[in-house]
Amino acid sequence: MASLKIFLKSSVGRKFLVGLTGLGLSGFVLTHMAGNMLMFVSPEAYNTYGHRLITNPLIYVAEVGLLVMFVVHMGLALKLALENKVARALAPSQNPSNCEKDARFGSRYMALTGILVLVFVVLHLITFKYGPYYPVTYNGVEMRDLHKLIIEKFKSPLYSGWYLFSMLVLFVHLAHGFSASFQSLGLFSVRQCLIKKLGWLFALIVAGGFFIQPIYGYFYGGN
Repeated sequence: MASLKIFLKSSVGRKFLVGLTGLGLSGFVLTHMAGNMLMFVSPEAYNTYGHRLITNPLIYVAEVGLLVMFVVHMGLALKLALENKVARALAPSQNPSNCEKDARFGSRYMALTGILVLVFVVLHLITFKYGPYYPVTYNGVEMRDLHKLIIEKFKSPLYSGWYLFSMLVLFVHLAHGFSASFQSLGLFSVRQCLIKKLGWLFALIVAGGFFIQPIYGYFYGGN
């Protein structure tokens, strides 16, 4: 137990926790994006999916777990970023590969993109978790009409523009962060082209899935 505490307090241990929580949050945004794609199926499918989530007794456990992961990930990542900025003394490679340049670019803006993602998450929760309640009934079961709310918001150019900007920021954060998580866990190096390309692919799938939702809501109004 003592050795575990020492490990978690070390720089390597903190990086390990950042990587582990980063992968956990990556899995969450992937499943969240996939669930939101039900808005393209029908309002009933989307609302029923949302109703099943919020009425599941384990929802509170999941929310606490997500909050803990987010706080640990954000807090340790910012701490490591500040430490790296102070301790940065090694000169860059004379002939870095393209993957090394991409890794350095993504790493340079991870703190900024992470903070912007945090701002988006807070505003997103205020808008949808605590926003207007529109009732709708399917098969005798009353539930919240989240589909109506999300389409209502996406019809606003200002909100859709902010959402699209935030998804671009999320793409930049995930493109480096997903592959960097594997490096923090000691599995791969972020400078390896294969894992770097995997990070870009993952970011494209997640951010791209979110990106098309406001476009659909704004131009088609859910019809």
